[in-house]
Amino acid sequence: MIYRATAPLTKGPRRTPLALLCATALATALTACTSSGVGGTPGAAGVRDPYFPKLGNGGYDVAHYGLKIGYDPESRQLTGTADITARATKTLSAFNLDLKGLDVRSVTVEGKEARFQRAGSELTVRPRDDLDRGETFRTTVRYSGTPQTITDVDGAKEGWLKGEDSALATGQPAGSMAWFPGNHHPIDKASYDIEVTVPKGLKAISNGELTKETTANGRTTFGWHNAEPMASYLATVVVGTYDTKTAMTDSDIPVFTAIDDTLPKAKRKKTEKVLAKIPDIMDWAELNFGDYPFSSTGAVVDGRAGLGYALETQTKPLFPVQDADTTTLVHELAHQWFGDSVTPKSWQDMWLNEGFATFAEWLYEEDNDGDTVEETVDALYEDEYWDTKEDHESLWEFPPAKQPDAASISGDPVYYRGAMVIQKIRETVGDDTFYDIVQGWAKKYRHANADTEDFTTYVEKHAGDDEARGELKRVWSDWLYGDGKPDER
Repeated sequence: MIYRATAPLTKGPRRTPLALLCATALATALTACTSSGVGGTPGAAGVRDPYFPKLGNGGYDVAHYGLKIGYDPESRQLTGTADITARATKTLSAFNLDLKGLDVRSVTVEGKEARFQRAGSELTVRPRDDLDRGETFRTTVRYSGTPQTITDVDGAKEGWLKGEDSALATGQPAGSMAWFPGNHHPIDKASYDIEVTVPKGLKAISNGELTKETTANGRTTFGWHNAEPMASYLATVVVGTYDTKTAMTDSDIPVFTAIDDTLPKAKRKKTEKVLAKIPDIMDWAELNFGDYPFSSTGAVVDGRAGLGYALETQTKPLFPVQDADTTTLVHELAHQWFGDSVTPKSWQDMWLNEGFATFAEWLYEEDNDGDTVEETVDALYEDEYWDTKEDHESLWEFPPAKQPDAASISGDPVYYRGAMVIQKIRETVGDDTFYDIVQGWAKKYRHANADTEDFTTYVEKHAGDDEARGELKRVWSDWLYGDGKPDER
């Protein structure tokens, strides 16, 4: 993500009689008696993320989402069916899904009607039979209503953003729960099939590749398939009228772009020129970061829904009109490696996303006859990068790996000081070792989750010698975790 406001920017188990459970061990019996009645126990309502503890859910791991959505921009009503295939990681008597707003009409588990209840953003599902540990099960949720726009803790808008005859869904960090039920924490990635039905004449765009486009009774259904694992905050749906184009990169990666066709002609032409750079930027990124981790790429530019930031939605980054520039395009495409493929274990690890993506901006400038990354880092350190003292002071407010609160995960230190950490690694180990580390990191954690400790351990292991490892320890203490401005550049 980039914010321009702050940056230059089943079978049931064997049953045990309830009376016997309650007579055996009082504490255990009470838990069983009050929570599920028999057999299993409920999954946790939240995964205890440091900043968003209620996001996500415990007790299961989602493998696939099959989402079928109908949306009418005029009435702003959404109808949806979510088929969720998951594996129980413990014996479950109940489990939770994250869903904000919207009315749930029915829930089935393994084809059997299940009881459910709502409490805030938690949808608790109680299957007719307990789910055994290791069992793969399918949950179907049918729901409808007016999807909400959510104001994030830092003031950004996310969830379902509505425009006139258009809509746009964003999810970082918690907006995806506004339009489909799921396990909405980055730690649980899954593949997706997303079908969206809209009034004839509109287009519906989502992640991955278009597999279906059919029109009947005045409505058109678009089907999109995303085979690679994706965190739910990276899922998107865009509804409206768009000029779309397709292209290919030199490594045969399909490129799909869509531009809001209500933009003035001059603005649309300028935006087309920017998006035409995607194949070249992708070739440059593969050279530096390794093989592209997905089967397609692209971008969507929209000026109607009030999107105030660009976002790295998987395979199709989203851009408001004002951020459809080359620098931001490089940033969001770099996220396909760092954030989308290698996804943080918790929101505290955001600097791994934004530090790498910001470094990519600087590296692209360096490789295209602009300032070197070293010059950019020097300017930041010497307070010569921005025009105001307040901007420079903001860089040192907190360490990139130790944000003080949830509202800070998109702050300047996460982006800029995070990128400075990447450059310090480069300066410490040298270019040859550095690019081996970057490409090796992206390969080792491809389609997986990683945290800051995973990263520092990986870098030290591949640094080359004890002297470099010792210097890296100082980089971590001064630049990654240290308070305030380091004494030396």
